[in-house]
Amino acid sequence: MNSAQWFERAKAVIPGGVNSPVRAFNGVGGTPVYFKSGKGAKVLTEDGTELIDFCGSWGPLILGHARDEVVEAVCKAAADGLTFGANTAKEAEFAELITSLVPEMEMVRLVSSGTEAVMTAVRLARGYTGRRKIIKFDGCYHGHSDYLLVASGSGLLTGGISSSAGVSPAATEEVFVAPYNDLEAVREIIKKHGDEIAAVIVEPIAGNMGLVEPVAGFLEGLREITAECGALLIFDEVINGFRLAPTTFGHTVGIKADITTLGKIIGGGMPIGAIGGPATIMSHLAPLGPVYQAGTLSGNPVAVAAGMKTLELLRDESPYLKMELLGRKLAEGINRIAAEKNLQLHCAQKGGMFTPFFRKEPVCNLDDSKACDQKAHAAYFHHMLDCSTTGFIPRPPDLKSPSSPPPTPMNTLANFLKHLINYNLTLARCTRSSRKVTKKKLCGFTTLCE
Repeated sequence: MNSAQWFERAKAVIPGGVNSPVRAFNGVGGTPVYFKSGKGAKVLTEDGTELIDFCGSWGPLILGHARDEVVEAVCKAAADGLTFGANTAKEAEFAELITSLVPEMEMVRLVSSGTEAVMTAVRLARGYTGRRKIIKFDGCYHGHSDYLLVASGSGLLTGGISSSAGVSPAATEEVFVAPYNDLEAVREIIKKHGDEIAAVIVEPIAGNMGLVEPVAGFLEGLREITAECGALLIFDEVINGFRLAPTTFGHTVGIKADITTLGKIIGGGMPIGAIGGPATIMSHLAPLGPVYQAGTLSGNPVAVAAGMKTLELLRDESPYLKMELLGRKLAEGINRIAAEKNLQLHCAQKGGMFTPFFRKEPVCNLDDSKACDQKAHAAYFHHMLDCSTTGFIPRPPDLKSPSSPPPTPMNTLANFLKHLINYNLTLARCTRSSRKVTKKKLCGFTTLCE
């Protein structure tokens, strides 16, 4: 069976045929791809197509698919027992490893997903401060709990509006939404509601709307504002954590959040999340304090084993400089092509993360991201898949490059983009029927050959 056949089969028993909406390809159209296996930087689809994977399961696979040491750790842990619903020694060891790499996190509570970590962080902030309202930022994704599925309302000082059916108006009324990178908007909210704000939550580097970095002084300003009004600062580092260094982004830039949430990389490909901070705040969690949180699979031994081995490898191998050099080389190649062809395109890049934005101007917030040429992106997306070329690049195009690929895949992708542009394919889909495509191998990776 191919991807289209599996999708039809899945739609009969799974809502929309997918277990997470973005996998349905609604943003770009077409039939979702089904994957069969992955190793290193390569994935094999149910259609028999081999692709270079620049997505890495939306971030967890910074070491690539099925890294031998991680698989070995998972198999060993699974052989000892899949779950106990009780304490294991590895939980304590894993928490010790995280706190040693992130000194600001004096204590850590393990959960089963990033959504659960953020949900717990907000509840903890409310319990600790005795306040109810929070401030979040347009374009930042913090999971699918009710009070974080909120978009900006009709005015800055009004509560947000739900971005999903089924969310109680009471939940949205307690959430203010400000534009990302806009300190003045935060100050305006604080000026009127400062004594009601329990927390300000932010992705230090935004990822859900594509790679959007904080402007100079933005994070420092949030730290100063929250400290002044008595609110907690929550860094949602589910994506950022261990992405650019073997620690959090907050620690790297010297900004100490009150609560930090982690996920993705710290599970090494297994479901996990974590919340951490100073003991004075974390001790408010049950059983020490009045803020309740629990989970049967929290601290699952198999997930802990995968996460511990991944963090140990990142600590010991420190692949981050290599990732930065490869990412920069790719981004510079794309930007050079875009400039030569005078295209509405530029590539943002930080470490192993990069996003081709289909506009010339920088992207600083959600409005900027929405102003990109979505049709051009959809054409690019499908050309990459339909012509069996060098990447699986989903929407939104926030790409987390694994550290395992050698420079060749980066050059191959840059060369393919130039090839795509020369054939004027940024505005119209290319299909197999429109030109003959054959495949050859280049250092173990699939590329195009005329």
